[in-house]
Amino acid sequence: MPTKLAVYPGTFDPVTNGHVDVIRRGAVMFSELVVACAVNIQKEPLFSLEERLEMLKEVTRDIKNVRVESFSGMVVDYVRKLGGRVILRGIRTFADFESEVQMALANRTFAPEVETVFVCASLEESFISSRLIREAAALDGDVKRFVPPIVVQRLKAKAKALKGQVVAHGKGK
Repeated sequence: MPTKLAVYPGTFDPVTNGHVDVIRRGAVMFSELVVACAVNIQKEPLFSLEERLEMLKEVTRDIKNVRVESFSGMVVDYVRKLGGRVILRGIRTFADFESEVQMALANRTFAPEVETVFVCASLEESFISSRLIREAAALDGDVKRFVPPIVVQRLKAKAKALKGQVVAHGKGK
């Protein structure tokens, strides 16, 4: 029986089916799950914060115990502000595991009362990343299998910007 509030933080640029999988599974494990869209000053997201929040709200609207919010700053401070004690994180690969454990240990240093709970990605979603989706969409790849329909629509609307990002990063002509 779920008994606690958990926070699932991320940039969600864009939200993928892998993210949705973690959200659905977290919603079963916890009585309340806050999907927290990060304002990350070190990243230049393709989608604005408002767009990312809209997409997250759309893909979680049928999950009763999930709410979507944004935050800036340290995630442990945000969890404390909400009165929570759990950070939910998804792990796709060994590389994710290594970086996520490092982050979890750092978070425990700042907030020993906040635990990080990991869930492994479903096999069919384990290779999906937002970066991969952005790059594939920029190259006119069919990403329908990897993202919710609202994200497909939004990616198509951003096609020109996506192509510019791929060229700017040296992956295009």
